[in-house]
Amino acid sequence: MKTILLSLTLAATLFVACNNVGSEKKLADSTTSVSNEGSTPAKTVSNILGDYLEIKNALTKDNDADAASAATKLAGSLQGFDKTALNADQTKVYNDIEADAIEHAEHIASNKGNLVHQREHFETLSAEMYELVKVMGAGQKLYYTNCPMYNKNKGANWLSESKEVSNPYLGQAMLTCGTVKEELN
Repeated sequence: MKTILLSLTLAATLFVACNNVGSEKKLADSTTSVSNEGSTPAKTVSNILGDYLEIKNALTKDNDADAASAATKLAGSLQGFDKTALNADQTKVYNDIEADAIEHAEHIASNKGNLVHQREHFETLSAEMYELVKVMGAGQKLYYTNCPMYNKNKGANWLSESKEVSNPYLGQAMLTCGTVKEELN
């Protein structure tokens, strides 16, 4: 009950700050097996990205259980990722983010029932996914979006498959709060 009241108070207080009109596109199902045969790095990273976007979409709906489930899939996709098709720069970035990304995915997965904690780990996970996409590509158009109000106005970023803002940090309390900072292809 306190969470609902806090969310409603936050939404009412901060409503003026963000008023983008958004809609959410459904993400296609992704699988956890990754094969690099005949694939470009952008294609091989698509499973990882698909799992990440599932987490993001669950958090926009304040759905901690779906976020936890998608995070479990993401940890498996990261652990099973075949790096053999990567060039030296891509391998370096992947090696730099792999352990931390798995750790944050596992924290999201193990914190079903605690959206606040899941979102804290999603913030760092988002930074790692951005690095990954910047060096490997995504195989699809993505939007790097910012919520200026998250974490006591320190702000946070995330990747989205839609230009319309659906905020995973503030969820249903302020779903359309945020602005697109960068388009990635």
